[in-house]
Amino acid sequence: MSDDSKAYAECVLCREPTEHPESTKGATLCPVCEWREAERAACSG
Repeated sequence: MSDDSKAYAECVLCREPTEHPESTKGATLCPVCEWREAERAACSG
C-alpha cells in the first residue's frame, strides 16, 4: 500500500484507483469504467 499524499477512491467495478479523491461520496469509477458506462448509456437509447 503506497503512502501517497493524495488518496484516491477505488473504482466500484474493477477496484482500480480512480481520479476521484477518497472523500468522494457515491459510486466512483476509474476512467476506463467511466468511459464504458457512458458508452453503454449512449447505446441503450
